[in-house]
Amino acid sequence: MGSFYNHAEKVPATRTLSVTSGKGGVGKTTLTVNLAFTLAEMGKKVLILDGDIGLANIDIFLGIRPNKTLEDFFAGEERLNDIIVKVNKNIHVIPSASGLTDLKSIDVYKRKMLMDEVGMLETTYDYLIVDTASGIDENVQYLNSSVQDVLVVITPEPASMADAYALIKLLHNNHKVNRFSVVANKVLSEKEAKDIYQRINRVSDRFLNVHLSYLGYVPLDPKLRQSSDQKLICKARPSAASSIALKRIAESIGSGAEVGEVKGNLQFFWNQLLSVA
Repeated sequence: MGSFYNHAEKVPATRTLSVTSGKGGVGKTTLTVNLAFTLAEMGKKVLILDGDIGLANIDIFLGIRPNKTLEDFFAGEERLNDIIVKVNKNIHVIPSASGLTDLKSIDVYKRKMLMDEVGMLETTYDYLIVDTASGIDENVQYLNSSVQDVLVVITPEPASMADAYALIKLLHNNHKVNRFSVVANKVLSEKEAKDIYQRINRVSDRFLNVHLSYLGYVPLDPKLRQSSDQKLICKARPSAASSIALKRIAESIGSGAEVGEVKGNLQFFWNQLLSVA
């Protein structure tokens, strides 16, 4: 398994990563919440940003009911710290803004206001995990181009691999993203997972100047399908095969001493995302 982090530069206060996919239904949000849970169990402070603008569902997966969202913050009605939902002492969530369809529509004053408040959170969290929408729209591109590491989730389906490659190509060509980590989900074996990774890596290596790291795999697990608590499987069924695999991925992230892209901290993330001058 390759290291999730690839540069021995100074580690910023908060590491930022996205969990993304070119296609829906690959288990992206399930991976997000279970990674957050496992990192939290390791004593890490995790902030999840629900980046699925307009179709937020992190709240459903974590069983929370946000009273306020980023929409309220940008309307000037709430401070950023007041909209953050505390799932437990180590997992906090920034709920998505369902009334906001385009991140570029936020005016300069509100962007600056956000940056000022984000700076106050810098020493609070070890990780910011951004759960993006599926696909390749502009919001997905902006979110993925603003983090240190882009974690691409793929499944054995040909459409999933094709769409994942399309996303990687777009992020590379349009936003100069050169490093990605790959997780194979819903696979029958580790061999199948590595075959999937090698296939997409060969194509990317041949046609794009990008580096793909194999982060791990999550097996197709009947217990995950059957569980009524399937959204947070690492908590509900810690001994399930999928839980063990998810924990390994989280441990690989949590033990990494390096970062994937030489990008900064929380403020850098929001600065890139909202293009604050």
